[in-house]
Amino acid sequence: MRRTLALILAATTVAVPALTGPARAAVKQPGDKQVTARAETPALFDDEAGGDADADDPAIWVHPGDRARSLVIGTAKNGGLRAYDLAGREVQAIATPAGGRFNNVDVVTGFRLGGRRTDLAVVTDRGRDQLRFYRIDPATSRLADVTVADPPLLFSADQAEVEEQATGYGLATRGDLAVVSRRHTTRLGFFRLRATGGKVTYTRRETLDLPGSFRLPNGTTWRPCGDPGEDPQVEGMVIDARAGVLYASQEDVGLWRIDLRTKRRSMVERVAEYGVPYSADCTLDTGHDPGYGGRIHADVEGATLYEDYLLVSGQGDSRFFVYDRRTNRPLSSFTVVDGPATDGVQHSDGAAATSARLPGYPQGLLVLHDGENTPDGGRVSTDFKFVDWRALGLR
Repeated sequence: MRRTLALILAATTVAVPALTGPARAAVKQPGDKQVTARAETPALFDDEAGGDADADDPAIWVHPGDRARSLVIGTAKNGGLRAYDLAGREVQAIATPAGGRFNNVDVVTGFRLGGRRTDLAVVTDRGRDQLRFYRIDPATSRLADVTVADPPLLFSADQAEVEEQATGYGLATRGDLAVVSRRHTTRLGFFRLRATGGKVTYTRRETLDLPGSFRLPNGTTWRPCGDPGEDPQVEGMVIDARAGVLYASQEDVGLWRIDLRTKRRSMVERVAEYGVPYSADCTLDTGHDPGYGGRIHADVEGATLYEDYLLVSGQGDSRFFVYDRRTNRPLSSFTVVDGPATDGVQHSDGAAATSARLPGYPQGLLVLHDGENTPDGGRVSTDFKFVDWRALGLR
């Protein structure tokens, strides 16, 4: 039986205890470790000549039999989906369907499809408010579309609402569960993936609305400044199946820890700008900062897991933060700087990590979106950077 349950956590405001832990920090703080990337993917250009390709979110697929044939899969928004080998070379490009815009991607392993287990790349198509599915063939390391012919809308009631683009945005998967955020809102949707006739579709099970405004310890109410009718959205997410927890990055607010069973939530860390008032034109009034924020300068973005670690990106000042996966205690922070093989990473969005031993990455691989790749003849580009996990000094 289909069940849609709106779990409203707060009507207008929610009390949040004052943050404890590290003080606010600016870009390239003395405590930040500086690392370099080992490889990068080809530059993507968000212009007509480049096919309106804009790198955004990566996922890592580990080949079940031959680790050397593993893939990094990345979204390129209007430029579709790209697959790369472990040297960063593009090995496949998949176009979006008409009107599509691929935002986030995740990998599901062992999904039962057509009477056998298979691995899937799952993508949010924010242009069409749908999910799309691509079977990853271990014999060829190629992706093939296995989406049903007419996938249901994720959040919109009809095509007219799709055109308003409050559509599927961020994504996290585990097994037959996909958690999708809705653009320009605080809403998360929980969807069950299922096979039908050799294809893949989904059914919405429930929704969860995070707060959009907050009661501060000083008794005032604060909400991030945005365009009229838009609430603080979530994009970066990851599911910790071991703990039964979803980590969700509410971009202008902070990183949430949400129990998948009860939907109870707590804040791992707030953004540095939390509680800071705005002027009429949405400029931060830093002269009246009440000091309730954390270290992460908004937006808080990509979230990923590696064994006992949780990692998130702070897009505002191009820093990355590592936490203890069990306790969520802050452990370290780092930046990715220019090195002998690649330039650094700025304004990062998506992130993905694996502890699998891969050729060239014996303790695992961290893939980061680079939102400000080295310019090419004045053209702004984006790409994905590959970081050897050993460089972080965490294991």
